[in-house]
Amino acid sequence: MANKLNKEFYNTVLAQAFSPCGTLLITGDAYGTLSVFNLSKVVNPVGNITKEELVPRNRIVVKADYQVNSLLSTPKHLLVGGYGEIYAYLWNNIKGSNRNVQATWSIEIPSGQNSFNKAEVNAMLFNKNTGTFYAGCGDNKVYCFNLETRKCLKVLSGHSDYIHAICKTGDNNLISCGEDGLVNIWDLRTNKVTDKLEPHLNGKVARNELGKWLGAVDCNEDYIVCGGGPRLTLYHYRFLTNSTIFPIDDQGIHVAEIYDDKVLAGGKSKLFYQASFNGDIITEIPTSAVTTYSVVKHEEPFRIMCIAGSSPKIDVSLNFMYKDQQLSLY
Repeated sequence: MANKLNKEFYNTVLAQAFSPCGTLLITGDAYGTLSVFNLSKVVNPVGNITKEELVPRNRIVVKADYQVNSLLSTPKHLLVGGYGEIYAYLWNNIKGSNRNVQATWSIEIPSGQNSFNKAEVNAMLFNKNTGTFYAGCGDNKVYCFNLETRKCLKVLSGHSDYIHAICKTGDNNLISCGEDGLVNIWDLRTNKVTDKLEPHLNGKVARNELGKWLGAVDCNEDYIVCGGGPRLTLYHYRFLTNSTIFPIDDQGIHVAEIYDDKVLAGGKSKLFYQASFNGDIITEIPTSAVTTYSVVKHEEPFRIMCIAGSSPKIDVSLNFMYKDQQLSLY
């Protein structure tokens, strides 16, 4: 009983995803469990919200004590990245009343020479135009799979340490960052690195006491934002020069996202930040977690942002400005 209580109290949410309809939130935790939340009653409550409406409507055990590192929502499946394998769950099964939901298929990450070291799947993204998805892994590589055939189409090798995050704009480019302190910009037509950033080499950006690792990267057609040990920084995509170094109080960045003309960011900090491109802080949302590892948001069918990390609590913001509600794993 004590062990169960400790697990509940010290649990960590590393990944989140919305269902395609947008009404369900799925979280993946450090103990191999997917928690399914119904957001409709949280956003549009009838009367006072009850505790039952703030806890999962269902739980799915991927594997006992099997850390869920990443989640990816595709039109038919929820993809779950753990160690050496990606599991796929049908959304129809997750939405149904069956409590014993099982994965419909899985993909093994090639283990290379050492079959005992399973590469963790730290980041995934889906390209709906090509029907492919990418997985950034702990073996320093990015894999591209066809979602329908589940065949590996390409492998991108250009990091010397494990990959933390990936992002892309258009069909031909992908950006990855990792523990080696590199931001690699890939041309997917040649599968080669065409440009790179090394923020830790910039004295104004580097924080040597925290290391050179990069925990988050995002981009649009004009800008790249990244951070980790180095400070959260915005770069011009075309010239790869730093535009803004953000004045936020953190001990390491794990989340960074470009949203409209703003940057959303969090990490080892008791605050989740929203800032303008020129560095002005717009909002500071206090977080339940000491370290934020995952943030998801959408505008339809309702506006919502969910902030999760080193806590069994998930903070909910409906206007992206302050905390409105708090979900709980237990």
